[in-house]
Amino acid sequence: MTTAPPRGFFAPASSTAPPRRRWRLALSFWLLQYRRTWRGSILSTFVLPTLYLASLGIGLGGLVTQHLGNHAALLGSTSYLRFVAPGVLCASAMQIGINEGSWPVMGAIRWQRTYHAQLATPLRIVEVLDGHLLWITIKIGASCATFVAIAAAFGAQPSVKAILEVLVATVLGMAFATPMVALSAHVKNDAAFSTLNRLVIVPLFLFSGTFFPVSELPRPLRVLARLTPLENGVALCRSLALGAGFSVGQLWPLLYLVALVIVGHHLARRSLTARLVQ
Repeated sequence: MTTAPPRGFFAPASSTAPPRRRWRLALSFWLLQYRRTWRGSILSTFVLPTLYLASLGIGLGGLVTQHLGNHAALLGSTSYLRFVAPGVLCASAMQIGINEGSWPVMGAIRWQRTYHAQLATPLRIVEVLDGHLLWITIKIGASCATFVAIAAAFGAQPSVKAILEVLVATVLGMAFATPMVALSAHVKNDAAFSTLNRLVIVPLFLFSGTFFPVSELPRPLRVLARLTPLENGVALCRSLALGAGFSVGQLWPLLYLVALVIVGHHLARRSLTARLVQ
């Protein structure tokens, strides 16, 4: 019995495929791989966000809200649950972007040599890269949408504008993922990832407005924090989640994140080209 050939995203690579569509062939690999491994992501996608919101927003948040007193304005005159949810969303998007841009990329270069196999087809480096980056975008966006839905169930999203958080958080995640791909293609082993996590990622996670207002930091740290991608994403998502009206001034953080994605894409393309074309 014969079976129909794969169609759409899962069609095999062809030398006659239009170059502008070949990135879909690289994307199809990651989609197919996820179809076999999606069960392993249930914990990080559904269970962990629920535990985060329950412990931080309801458990710790109850104590914070109870003892705020005259300092309630620091949280925007809202509950700690509603304050912290956008911060955790952005921090999660950052972490997913970094994770997806690190070990999977190094594995595709050094261990499974997925990129080498794809480059043995008519695919070019830019198409291999774009297909993988689009998959990372889809994964970040799906995880962020799930988090927002869970937060809404907890009552942490009082505004319909919170839906825009998914877009902002996804761009934020890619602002970290693209330069991470460039780093992963440049370094020789994964020891650099642990160093980066200790010296960069953890401080960003703690001091970029995720759990408390940046205004409470000393002035030098406050200025430094407001230059980081995570703080810009947190501030914008928090504004959207709390129902503030969208203004022209809010475009700047978003444009800043988009610019980081573009620069990161350029660096990733250069690093992959230098690593794979020898």
